[in-house]
Amino acid sequence: MEDILKKYIPPVSVPQVVDMIKHYNVHLKIVGERQTRHGDYRKNPDGTHIITVNANLNPYRFLMTLIHEMAHLVAIQKYGRTIKPHGVEWKMTFQKLMVPFIRPEVYPNHLLPLLARHFRNPSASSDTDATLSLALKQFDPPNGKHYIFEVPYGGLFETPDGRVFKKIAQRTKRFECMDVKNGKIYLFNPNAEVELIQS
Repeated sequence: MEDILKKYIPPVSVPQVVDMIKHYNVHLKIVGERQTRHGDYRKNPDGTHIITVNANLNPYRFLMTLIHEMAHLVAIQKYGRTIKPHGVEWKMTFQKLMVPFIRPEVYPNHLLPLLARHFRNPSASSDTDATLSLALKQFDPPNGKHYIFEVPYGGLFETPDGRVFKKIAQRTKRFECMDVKNGKIYLFNPNAEVELIQS
């Protein structure tokens, strides 16, 4: 397991992560890219725990995603199944599990203050924290895609499912974009990844 994990997370974090996986009896599956999520957690009827994480994540995002999913398991064990998926109990658990990894041996120095800020009140997805998401993206291999917030107003972009949108306006946290085919308005998170259509 150690040798496999070294390919996906910062090497110095491997022993601690392996201990966690063994302690909670987790079956970790590394899977192909999914557009809608970086990872997920489920408990099987026989009581075993399965965590899946996308193989295409860079080491820093992979580690954060794995701990995010581990926090679901630990929070449910501690507080019961009736808690909200990303409620107060999960947030406290995620903070507690993640803190030992927020150090310069694991994460690059310039990410540490962004992580510290994010983990004061962690969100359901690190993607909703635009500053942290952009900082983590620099460790991804180039994929030619842009974030919504980088698309100019009036600019056209294509989503992974092949639909074309025009960026119209900004609401408090999200962007209004019009589907050019049907004229309907949809809301996008600032760091949804899309392909820019050059005009």
